[in-house]
Amino acid sequence: MTAQAKSLPKAPYRPIAFGSPAVHCETSADGTTRLRSHVELGTYDANAARLFRAAVEKNPGGAFIAERAGEDWRKITYAEARQKVDAIAQSLIERRLSAERPMMILSGNSIEHALLMLACFTAAIPVAPISVAYSLQSQDHEKLKHITGLLTPGLVYVADTTPFAKALKALDLRSVEIVADRNGAKFEKITLFEGLARARPTAAVEQAVAAITPDTIAKFLFTSGSTGLPKGVINTHRMMTANQQQVLQVWPFVAEQPLTLLDWLPWNHTFGGNHDINLVIRHAGTLYIDAGRPLPALIGETVRNLADVKPTIYLNVPAGYAALLPFLENNDKLAHNFFAELRLIFYAGASLPQDLWERLEALSIRTIGARVPMASSWGTTETAPMALAAQFLADRAGVIGTPAPGVEIKLVPSGNKLEIRVRGPNITPGYWKRPDLTAAAFDEEGFYKPGDAVHFEDPADPSKGFVFDGRLAEDFKLTTGTWVTTGTLRVAALAAASPVLQDAVIAGHDQEFVGLLAWPNAAGCKSLIGAGAPEGLADLAAHSAVCEHVRRALTQFNAGQTGRSQRVGRVLLLQDAPSIDANEITDKGYINQRLALERRATEVERLFAVTPGPGVIVIGNLN
Repeated sequence: MTAQAKSLPKAPYRPIAFGSPAVHCETSADGTTRLRSHVELGTYDANAARLFRAAVEKNPGGAFIAERAGEDWRKITYAEARQKVDAIAQSLIERRLSAERPMMILSGNSIEHALLMLACFTAAIPVAPISVAYSLQSQDHEKLKHITGLLTPGLVYVADTTPFAKALKALDLRSVEIVADRNGAKFEKITLFEGLARARPTAAVEQAVAAITPDTIAKFLFTSGSTGLPKGVINTHRMMTANQQQVLQVWPFVAEQPLTLLDWLPWNHTFGGNHDINLVIRHAGTLYIDAGRPLPALIGETVRNLADVKPTIYLNVPAGYAALLPFLENNDKLAHNFFAELRLIFYAGASLPQDLWERLEALSIRTIGARVPMASSWGTTETAPMALAAQFLADRAGVIGTPAPGVEIKLVPSGNKLEIRVRGPNITPGYWKRPDLTAAAFDEEGFYKPGDAVHFEDPADPSKGFVFDGRLAEDFKLTTGTWVTTGTLRVAALAAASPVLQDAVIAGHDQEFVGLLAWPNAAGCKSLIGAGAPEGLADLAAHSAVCEHVRRALTQFNAGQTGRSQRVGRVLLLQDAPSIDANEITDKGYINQRLALERRATEVERLFAVTPGPGVIVIGNLN
């Protein structure tokens, strides 16, 4: 625990209403355990189009979505959005788009992106939001070409053709309509977005909404391709609307006051594109689009936006909190604005280091005299995404909760771990045009197999939830024959070396000890170094104060562990950012352990050389 957290007495929590974590639990003779919530899933909306229309009826004049326009915010109300959505839906219907010719969106989060997505829902046409990195950061566009070939889109949208010109030229779009807000690159035959929004809705729009069934495909979401090229996960209307009913029953407090989110998470991911924006729509709240990111060059935009917006729930990935915390801790006015209306701090996408939990809690107490509850959940692109969720006040990081209403969990012994499998109305029917991958992803009872492991927080009381226990495919053995649990060790090591490490991968397969390839946290390093701190990642990684901090912190960490599989022997601080093209990282900041190690074989070799070379930090207390 941090010194700051130790010095503060425990304060009361800001009041919050949770659902019931109680579960039915049965274990069979073969060791398989089955669990489900004792609460039945309530009635949910027929489809995502009706979900949106209900929000319009509830809050027609309220702000639906907002994005920065200079110093002000450009906003659109629910009623204004409904008018544009129906007009665009009419335009899409006239173009005869379908699951075989869906809309593909290459641009990031924006008001126009949201309107197009909702228009697709309304017209019963699937939408496929694609990672912006595949267009703007990729050098070869191989993933984008693969996705386009799989989808065969009938319409492609970009906000401006100028930044997307290279990507558009890399694709075979000879028979595909391109829609843009601005045609800065002067492409021929571009349809402007405003033209779609000028159509006059006819009876065809209402007929399309009436024809949507729960099994109608709403969108295709592409995984990051952790084991190859991206897979198109089918998302049905049932998956999204059922999941929002599950969220409401898990967190009933979301319906108690107007909901306000400030969110950067990309809509091509299930976290931002299903969980967050649908949460706002389900409760007729307001979503402020954050153009910031948990990166040194962009975190300042998030800080700027948090000075304007008072979120009622804040949702982020651990890397986001690591980047944001130094600003909150050093700016009382910003911290007061952040905590003023906040009911819940939520993290997902990866485990939150305990150090970040304690710093957030200490800051909450210092700022408002109370603790804002913190919670997590577990799910994947294939689960829409919430399958497990914390339905209680937790006092430490790591607990991912109990099954949401309507979700069945099966735990299957796998070595010394428990593999989690899941079934329910929020689970995908499979992968687009890949029956082989679909068959491999489900067991004989129809449970989806994500390849994750969990363990009980308290084996004697399942209602206390589960703790994420890593990816089964990522764990490895040392030469001693002992298993290294990479997920657990990674989080613990990052917490121990806080605040100077942003993320890391664990290495050591068939080695005598564990090594760490780690990316520095720029803000944390600069805070440690003080005046005169360098700007570049390479200079920060090589700075003597940073290296010494890592050495001392992890030496102390090792002293508290019981064996080599839980200790870190060496660390190499990486001097370049993780690569999108090499699948090292997704655009929500999640590091792919296996592929990062494959790409960085040279660094791994340096890490385990007989004689440590320059830049390799040797950690004490290994034995």
